[in-house]
Amino acid sequence: MPESVISEYFRLFTEIGIIEHLSRNILEARLPPGFVLAQFSVLNHLVRVGDGRTPMAIAKAFQVPKTSMTHSLAVLERERLIEIRKNPKDGRSKLVYITDAGRKLRQETIDSLAPDVRRIAAAFPPDRVARLLPDLEALRKFLDEDRDVSA
Repeated sequence: MPESVISEYFRLFTEIGIIEHLSRNILEARLPPGFVLAQFSVLNHLVRVGDGRTPMAIAKAFQVPKTSMTHSLAVLERERLIEIRKNPKDGRSKLVYITDAGRKLRQETIDSLAPDVRRIAAAFPPDRVARLLPDLEALRKFLDEDRDVSA
């Protein structure tokens, strides 16, 4: 593969990384004190893909060690944003469920981003975002499916 092609993909990943960092700062500024993006991301994941997942499945989805996920889940459970229940099909494992309070916190955080979104939309109109999303989603899906293949 030519070096120029590799360079273009590296530029793509660099831009995505910078966007992730900047957007994380915006979102974390809107979270209640003491909460971080990792915890919000778990709530968002449970809403997006459905709850009733094992802690290990959630850790795998985020590609973090189970111990890191256990910490995030403990914070969320302590704040009553999730419930961890015994798995009725396997008594040795547990399942994670988002609570109404967790859904409310997630939605309130999203709603609190409105001023930020208005500023961004003024400089980067929604039609551009709509054109970008399908390609970004396709790239994310490929990378998500490929991570186990390339490991």
